[in-house]
Amino acid sequence: MPHIANDQDLRNTLSTLSMEEQRAIGARYAESVGGAARDPRLKRVLEIASQPESPEREDAYQTAKSITVQTYTACGRDTDWAAQAEHFVAAACVAALTPDNLIAGNANLAWKAAIQARMANNCLMMENDEAAQDNEAQRQYEITEKFSAD
Repeated sequence: MPHIANDQDLRNTLSTLSMEEQRAIGARYAESVGGAARDPRLKRVLEIASQPESPEREDAYQTAKSITVQTYTACGRDTDWAAQAEHFVAAACVAALTPDNLIAGNANLAWKAAIQARMANNCLMMENDEAAQDNEAQRQYEITEKFSAD
């Protein structure tokens, strides 16, 4: 497995993964910012997303989709960064849990989850009024390298 040094390397690596592998790594990206999940339903979605064979995946997808709608409307109110972070965690889950029949031919679920997780991390930095100790992109490179090595 080559070292992932930038987003182009990440996208290239992710594009070689099967849909199930993309879902699995997308769930890991969502979990890396899962601390922003305040809604207990979203915490449960995160658990289900990390279980590739869970019979609850379709329900979890619908729940995550519902949460993205609810939190999207909260995003415009007084810049509630915590609500926005939660929105992006839910959106990362939606990407990781997208059912086969809703996937476009060239979709890269893992990349979508990665970008949503980065947005969640950015919102958390704004909420806490500080720069992140860890760079979310770098964390994703490491997650991907470890995933590919397993």
